[in-house]
Amino acid sequence: MGRRTSIALLAIGHACVDVYQGAVAALVPFFVAERAYGYATVAGIVLAASLLSSVAQPVFGALTDRRPMPWLLPVSTIVGGAGIALSGVTGSYGLTLVFVALSGIGVAAYHPESARTARLASEGSHSAMGVFSLGGNLGFATAPLLVAGVAAAGGLRMTPLLVFPALAGAVLCLPVLRAVARRHGGGERGAAVARGADDWGSFVRLSFAVIARSVVFLGLSTFLALYVQQRSGGGSVAGTVALFVLYLGGAVGSVVGGILAGRWDRVTVARSSYLVSIVAVAGVVVVPGPAISVFVALTSMGLYVPFSLQVTLGQDYLPSRVGTASGITLGLTVGIGGVASPVIGWLADRTTLQVALAPLILMPVVSWLLFRGLPEPGASHPGGRARVPRSRSRSGR
Repeated sequence: MGRRTSIALLAIGHACVDVYQGAVAALVPFFVAERAYGYATVAGIVLAASLLSSVAQPVFGALTDRRPMPWLLPVSTIVGGAGIALSGVTGSYGLTLVFVALSGIGVAAYHPESARTARLASEGSHSAMGVFSLGGNLGFATAPLLVAGVAAAGGLRMTPLLVFPALAGAVLCLPVLRAVARRHGGGERGAAVARGADDWGSFVRLSFAVIARSVVFLGLSTFLALYVQQRSGGGSVAGTVALFVLYLGGAVGSVVGGILAGRWDRVTVARSSYLVSIVAVAGVVVVPGPAISVFVALTSMGLYVPFSLQVTLGQDYLPSRVGTASGITLGLTVGIGGVASPVIGWLADRTTLQVALAPLILMPVVSWLLFRGLPEPGASHPGGRARVPRSRSRSGR
C-alpha cells in the first residue's frame, strides 16, 4: 500500500473518530430543547467529554512512546462511537455525562497512536499530515449535519444510529496498520520519527498557545449554534449551518496550513493565522445578522491553519517523545481550554451570551504573542518534509 492510500484511509478513519468530538457540541441545542438544560448545564456535558479526553491523551501518548499500540486505533474508534450513541437514550444527566466521558476516553486513546502512525505513513511530509488533519476536520464538519439528521428522525432517542461511523472507521484502519508494520518492521521499530535533544521550553510555550486557541474554539463551538439563532433570527437551521461552517472552514484551513508550511516555516504561518483570528473572532461576537457567517468562516480558517502545524511542531520539539507530544498538543491543551466553557455558560446565564463570548477575542492575541518567540525546529528543512529515519530502535531510551 502506497503512502497516499495509507494517508487517505487514515484521514477517513480520523474523520470517523472526530465526528464524535463534533457531535457533543452539535447535541447541545437538542439537549436544551428536549431536556430544558441551561447554558452552564450543557457546558458541563461538553467539558465532560473534552476534559477527560484531554487528561487521558498524554497518558496514552506516554504509553505509545514506550511501546507502539496499533490495536488502539480500531478499539478506541468503537469506544468513541459507543459513548455518543448511548448519550441520547437516557434522560439522566449523570448517565449522559458518563456516556460522553466514555466517548472522550475513546477519542483520547485514538489520537496519540494515530498521529504516530500517520507521521510514519506520511514519511514526515507536512502536507500529508495536513491531509490527515483534514480528515478529522471533515469529521467535525459533518457532525452537526449528521446529528441534525438523526435527531430529525426521532429526537435524542435515535442517537444509537450514530455508532455507524465508528464501525466504518475501525475497519478502514486495519489495512493501514498492516502496511505500516511491514514498512517499518512493527514492534519497537519505527516508533519515533526523529531523534535529537528535547526542547521543553519551546514545547511548553507552544502548549500555552494551543490552550489559548482551544479556549476560543471550544467556547465558540459550544455556544455558536445558540448564539447565531439569537443574532440572526434564523432558528435552529441557522445555528446548525453556522456550526457546520465553523468546522468545514477548519477542513480547508488544515490543508492550507500544510501548503503554506512548504513555502514558509510553520511558526510564521501559525503566527500570521492568529492575527487573522483576532479580527475574525471579534466579528463573530459583534457583527449581527447573516454577515456573522463570514466571520465564522474566517475564524475557522484562522484557528485551523496552525492546527496540524502545531502537532508536528510539538513532535519536533520533543523528538524522543512523539506520543507524549501528540497527546499533549491534541489532548491536554484542548481539554484545559475546554474548562472555560462552563465559565462562559455561567456568565451567559447571569448576563447575555454576547457578553460571555466577548473575552474570547483576547485568546488569539495570547497565541500570537506566544508564537512570536518560538523557533522553527531544525528537524524540518525547505520542502516541507521532516527527516524520518527508516528504522531505528527506541529500545534503550
